[in-house]
Amino acid sequence: MPRWLRDNALTVAMLGAFAIFLALQSVFGWQVHNEELTQYGAAPLSWWAYLGTGHFAEAVFENWESEFLQMGGYVLLTAYLVQKGSAESKPEDQTDRPEDDPSRATPDSPWPTRVGGLPLAIYRNSLSIALLMIFAGSFLGHLFGGVAAYNQEQALETGAAPITAWQFLGTSDFWFQSMQNWQSEFLAVGVLILLSIVLRQHASPESKPVTAAHAETGA
Repeated sequence: MPRWLRDNALTVAMLGAFAIFLALQSVFGWQVHNEELTQYGAAPLSWWAYLGTGHFAEAVFENWESEFLQMGGYVLLTAYLVQKGSAESKPEDQTDRPEDDPSRATPDSPWPTRVGGLPLAIYRNSLSIALLMIFAGSFLGHLFGGVAAYNQEQALETGAAPITAWQFLGTSDFWFQSMQNWQSEFLAVGVLILLSIVLRQHASPESKPVTAAHAETGA
């Protein structure tokens, strides 16, 4: 295996799986959407045209939104809350790690830790900020994709006039879509936190060592 691939294999595997599943989602979603259009006597779309529809955008961003909310919230909450015995929690008596002290920065440390001030304040929270910003962008993508899909559906079914994104934000339809994803994401993380207390996965950094006591906290 080439060294660059070995050093980045986890990212390559995850993003490769993402690309494959996104492509498959677009193909199956295109087929479903064209079936719906045909039922209403409308002309089917090409695959390329389908990629610009609200139907596709809504389906993609609706899921991204929940994923990045979950990850951003998880990163932020684990900085302050603990779960005794979980591999997904920091130890109960740990506040800041010694390595978090900027006075211990070395020439190889990221530049904000050596500069201090506002760059350091932002960098100290940059992971949760980035994840929550992607959530915000995905939320908007879901909103605008969703209103486009909603308006098309209403036009085909009843010929109703289109509504604005602001109006769609106030519908039960939009929040139903969001809540059904948000609840599942936080359930999955909560289950992982609890199962990692008593269950193990050999060689995974997301698991405690196989021989670790159930009460031991942190991986």
